[in-house]
Amino acid sequence: MYKAILPITAAISLAALATPAAFAEEKDYISTISIQGVGDVSAVPDMATVTSGVATDGETARDALTANSEAMAALIDVLKSSGVEDKDIQTSGFSVHPNYVHTDKRDANGYRMPPKIIGYRVSNNVTVAIRDLDSLGGVLDAAVTVGANTINGVNFGVSDTDELMKQARQNAMKDAIEKAELYTSAAGVDLGNIMNISENQSYSPAPMMKMGARMEMADAAMAVPVEAGEMTYSVTVNVQWEIDQAE
Repeated sequence: MYKAILPITAAISLAALATPAAFAEEKDYISTISIQGVGDVSAVPDMATVTSGVATDGETARDALTANSEAMAALIDVLKSSGVEDKDIQTSGFSVHPNYVHTDKRDANGYRMPPKIIGYRVSNNVTVAIRDLDSLGGVLDAAVTVGANTINGVNFGVSDTDELMKQARQNAMKDAIEKAELYTSAAGVDLGNIMNISENQSYSPAPMMKMGARMEMADAAMAVPVEAGEMTYSVTVNVQWEIDQAE
């Protein structure tokens, strides 16, 4: 009988010894609350970037390159004469590749004949920063007039976003604090010290712009109407607090 009871007695003793440690761990546990705050700031763009260039064909790669170089020189000249500075013009793409013609003809074995090279195409593109939006429509018109036959989109932006991002961060933190205070007040507890803060950033263009800015731009460049819209800069902040609970 004594041997059968011994293991049970040992297990009870071990459990008793472990109890103070368990209580200590429970006492050291920190309650927390994690909240996500969002701050948005909108601004009218003051600049745009445009990728434009020339694609030319020729019987030989040399012919295509010569024609392309002449056209690109004219394009860069007209960009500079339109007020674009040298530092705002950057080559962003250059390629030379053959042009093929395909045929349904087959050889003596019945296999389709390979495509035949009939010439070459040279493409050269520059990315341009336009810092005077009133001139944007005119610059686009001048570029096409002088020979640009590729324009790969117009992207609007704000040249200096430092103050905008500061305001967005303040708005995001204010939003997080208001939410945290709402939850803790409803739960009957108080916010403690901040334990962690992290953020994410993003921006997106809005489809609309103010009527005044739209009319001014239309008057300045009737040939190529453009819409600058608004940029929305957003900061998402994740904040974790300790919770002070009434004892």
